[in-house]
Amino acid sequence: LGICVDENQNVFVVDSVNNRIVEWKVGAKEGVLAFGGDDFVQGSDKLAGPSDVIFDQRNNNFIIADCNNQRVVRWILGVDTVHEIIATDIDCKGLAIDENNSIYVTDNARDEVVRYDVGDSEGTIVAGGNGKGDGLNQLNSPYRVFVDQDYSVYVSDEDNHRVMKWTDGATEGIVVAGGQGAGGSLSQIHYPRGIFVDNFGTIY
Repeated sequence: LGICVDENQNVFVVDSVNNRIVEWKVGAKEGVLAFGGDDFVQGSDKLAGPSDVIFDQRNNNFIIADCNNQRVVRWILGVDTVHEIIATDIDCKGLAIDENNSIYVTDNARDEVVRYDVGDSEGTIVAGGNGKGDGLNQLNSPYRVFVDQDYSVYVSDEDNHRVMKWTDGATEGIVVAGGQGAGGSLSQIHYPRGIFVDNFGTIY
């Protein structure tokens, strides 16, 4: 599932079944526990089925999609308790952060992507939010999200078998990959999950 790298090139891996994030330092032969633990504990300072993690370089902490606790949290490495709860009542599978330190979260249950600006507890819908469907203004089980330098949002629209791009402020998206139904041809994608866009706009 999720993986991120901090400013020291240490790798943080979402170990969802074990309800934890594991840190692998450069050159290490085994990981160390960074966040969470073995116990599945809802509503506590432990993680329950985490699905993604990103590194907030500006604040030197981590944002975690604590999926089975239905929340997104900010956690400082080396601290035993959650630093901040960013969002609750959310089925989040994917996270992203932009140059303004705004956080983008997918909500699989509401079929939308929400942006949380610094100091904003409500959030702003930036993709989807018009019910489940395959229209250009809809999503169907959004999984991962990526935001580029122009603040365009790319979403792996899992059950629609496509990747969507929503430009900043757009009321509907455009299909940039797939959208031809599930299948194995090179014009199709089948339940897309991970997504990455390079500086040239190439989508992986």
